[in-house]
Amino acid sequence: MPHRFPSPFHTSILPPTPARLTALAATKLPRWGLLALCLLYIVTGLVMREPWKSEDVIGLAQMWSAYDGGWAQWLAPEAAGVAVSQEGPLATWVGALCMAIFSPLLGHILAGRIPNLIWFGIASTSLWYGAYLLGRRAEAQPLALPFGGQPEPRDYGRMLADAALLLFLATLGILWRSHETSAEPAALAFHALAFYSLARMLDHPRSGALTLGLALGGAFLARGFPAVMPQLLAVAVLAGTCPALRPAARWIALFSLPLGLALSLAWWVATAQLHPYWMSGWWHWNASVFGMLTPRGLSDVLRNMPWFLWPTGPLALLALWRWRGYLRSPHVQIPVALMLAGLAMLFATREPVDAEYLALVIPCAMLAALALPTLRRGLINALDWFAVMVFSATACVVWMGWIAIMTGVPPKIARNIARQTPGFDADFSLFAFTAAVAASVAWIALIIWRFRSRPTGLWRGTVLSAGGVVACWLLIMTLWLPSINYNKSYREVSNGMAHALAAEQARTGRQECVRSSGLGLSQRASFAVFDNLRFELSGDCPLVLLQGSASVLRNALQRGEYAGSRVLWEGTRAAEFRRAPQFREYFILLRPVPAGRPVS
Repeated sequence: MPHRFPSPFHTSILPPTPARLTALAATKLPRWGLLALCLLYIVTGLVMREPWKSEDVIGLAQMWSAYDGGWAQWLAPEAAGVAVSQEGPLATWVGALCMAIFSPLLGHILAGRIPNLIWFGIASTSLWYGAYLLGRRAEAQPLALPFGGQPEPRDYGRMLADAALLLFLATLGILWRSHETSAEPAALAFHALAFYSLARMLDHPRSGALTLGLALGGAFLARGFPAVMPQLLAVAVLAGTCPALRPAARWIALFSLPLGLALSLAWWVATAQLHPYWMSGWWHWNASVFGMLTPRGLSDVLRNMPWFLWPTGPLALLALWRWRGYLRSPHVQIPVALMLAGLAMLFATREPVDAEYLALVIPCAMLAALALPTLRRGLINALDWFAVMVFSATACVVWMGWIAIMTGVPPKIARNIARQTPGFDADFSLFAFTAAVAASVAWIALIIWRFRSRPTGLWRGTVLSAGGVVACWLLIMTLWLPSINYNKSYREVSNGMAHALAAEQARTGRQECVRSSGLGLSQRASFAVFDNLRFELSGDCPLVLLQGSASVLRNALQRGEYAGSRVLWEGTRAAEFRRAPQFREYFILLRPVPAGRPVS
């Protein structure tokens, strides 16, 4: 049990703590409510959703290639025969294992999404326990009241951990990334594990150093140097500047760094020996990430960072000011070091993508939780009212859009949606409607409970933000999901091409290879995931699949290289018809006519 008050050494150098609250403010949040919220958050968006044209379907294709292939696809991940020499293999490994175990029961698409549950479990658990360990330390305790009544250290630490986890759920930037079958959820999980490990090392240096080694190795295997560099930088700074971590520095040198290096080299050396071309591409990708931030990259930072720092960013800045006298105390110094390392990595990246912001999410959630005990009641209530207004308005917009899709009323909204999803025919789903009604009722009940019961727990300032995110996410993934799938999925295109190939195989009596020209990686991955269609990159194949704009492909068929070819199938996603013809994505499957031979 940690001490309630700082040691005499600390009391002589530290100013009065800015945290002031009573034991009632550290009232325990019901575990079932927190677990149910986490479960709804991660499960919604994994089921009933098509793989979308993005890293989502590419990640699934990599898992499928490893599951359906051999050791070559495990060491050097590929998507439908194309080497994907970037990021790392860990997400592919875990996904392929889940497909091997659960595909007979769930199908390979849903089985490939089980790793998202694993990564979210690691991230949320690591954040909660790391915040708990730091929150129950003597330096973090609130001001002792004259006649007692302040919370116990364990209760106070649990309150901060609950608040940090709720703020994590309320972070808008990670909402989609947490549900995507890519390397990003794994990288976020190991950022959280590194945070927990540093907090663990304060009391248990050896076990904390071991988990830190796993975090370093896991981050490298998940996404290479861009994921592991912020952790290494933060560890180096803390090992030299944090007095409470200095005794653990030797365990970092003995356990963490060798373990992380061994895990990384076990894959790195084998792949470099067996697949040097793939590893050369991997090195090139890693090198291309680092560099001076470009003007375009700066513009992206200014546009995207608020999504990953709301609502935690403003509260984190407030915590830095309120706890400025405790910057060398572990409960402040550890998240600050991780946050500054994440910012350094962000500004050392030429053109940051969403994955570069993930290193900021965990430390900002911890700092934001530390700001809550320093806030006045009026400001906490203002945060609640802001969450109620924003998420209630969002829920109304989602419902209004669904009504417009189903009924055409209001007509202006219906026309705008129709322009984005041309040809979409909406079907009423009783399950989706019931789930959406339940989510709306639960959101209203949460608001009524918050303002009628007036809970004393300090987590009350975050529960509405987290609950609002989950409720709106559930509404979107039920009411709008069919139209989003229609707009972002290639299932119908893939099915049409598969039927055309089957018909041609029946006509000729033989199975023929298909060469692709201009086929994008997302499209190639989609055809592999939906119908296990594989296309050669080159070679003398009797069939050719072309991808390009409709006008360019028509010219190629009329006057270009493929003039006189027999067209077996042509198509596009119906959603493409919202674009001008010269920009419309189009596919044509054809049998080229050999030179000098008449068309049959």
